[in-house]
Amino acid sequence: MPPTPAAPATGRAPDTTAEVRVPYGPLLTFATDVLRGRGLPDGRAATAARALCHGDLTGFTTHGLTNLARLYLPLLDSGRCDPHAEPETVTDTGAAVLLDARRGLGLWAAAEAMDLAVERARTHGVGMVSVRGGTHFGCAGFHALRAVEHGMIGLATANCGHQRLVPPPGGAAPMLGTNPLALAAPAGDHPPFTLDMSTTVVPTGRIRAAARAGETIPPGWLADADGAPVTDPAAYDRGEAQLRWLGGDPEHGVHKGFGLGLLVEVFSALVSGSGVGPQPAAGTVPTARPDDDVGYFLLAVAPATLRSPADVATAATGLFGALLACPPHDPGDPVRYPGWHEQRRSRERTAHGVPLTPALHDELRAVAVAAGLAFPAAVPAGGAV
Repeated sequence: MPPTPAAPATGRAPDTTAEVRVPYGPLLTFATDVLRGRGLPDGRAATAARALCHGDLTGFTTHGLTNLARLYLPLLDSGRCDPHAEPETVTDTGAAVLLDARRGLGLWAAAEAMDLAVERARTHGVGMVSVRGGTHFGCAGFHALRAVEHGMIGLATANCGHQRLVPPPGGAAPMLGTNPLALAAPAGDHPPFTLDMSTTVVPTGRIRAAARAGETIPPGWLADADGAPVTDPAAYDRGEAQLRWLGGDPEHGVHKGFGLGLLVEVFSALVSGSGVGPQPAAGTVPTARPDDDVGYFLLAVAPATLRSPADVATAATGLFGALLACPPHDPGDPVRYPGWHEQRRSRERTAHGVPLTPALHDELRAVAVAAGLAFPAAVPAGGAV
């Protein structure tokens, strides 16, 4: 098994001003081949690669290919993630299923769980699949959108296992993870509504990306032990700053962000029996870490089992069309909803190449060399795929 290459160490902040565009199709093939080389079966390697590249296509780059060498290959190489894992059905009531992912790669395990939820929703109107024993599943929106492909509404949540990153409001010790959630719904004739968010102000990936780039961050993302804002992103990994919940402080609704984080913990961990943030990790696997035994909650809702599909589509077109038609304060900045920009960005990047920072481009080329693979050639400046 080829070793995971270390990120290039240049001794200076990486140059992020001159992006490199790489064709999406060959980039997807490259990611699939890398994961297949780590032992994943062909179909699951392809699904995982699509989940990973989804971040780069839509603009959620902190959950895209930047995590290939930094997160997913180390998971596989260390044995914390089993490339040959086969999920086990623990309970099946028809509309609701409990699975044990058995340390499978979350990028495909959560996707397959949502596909199962969709299958059950066709019969029951709703399908819920709860998963324990998982690993990091990437962009929550990718999994939620799998329901939209079938005309359904998808909800995807994940906790962070026993990982503790954020203290409760007024608390001195971290207790929960960033606990992401995503809701995706058909919007009729318009791009799907896709809300993909952490319940903290930003995910840890945004903090670390800023640190790698040598940038400062806005006040409000991090705070020190006294609650004062911290703008040096490197302070987070030095243990000198903590993430903040959405809302930030009591005057601006921090209880809402914290409450959403707990909502995700309940759905993802209490329902499935996965690792829970506020409890110490048992560590049944010798190489287990606090961010193992992640829980997922995948829900598919089929409104067309309750109403005429044509009526649902007409109502969705009207709802999201009315939002798009809302008069803007600035005529040059029209009103949009979550998911609109992501679809536009995805289409543009599919046509003209996926932008990579020079640092990430170098990292992925190093992965290709270590794996004995060719890396896709860049798209010429101003060119199309």
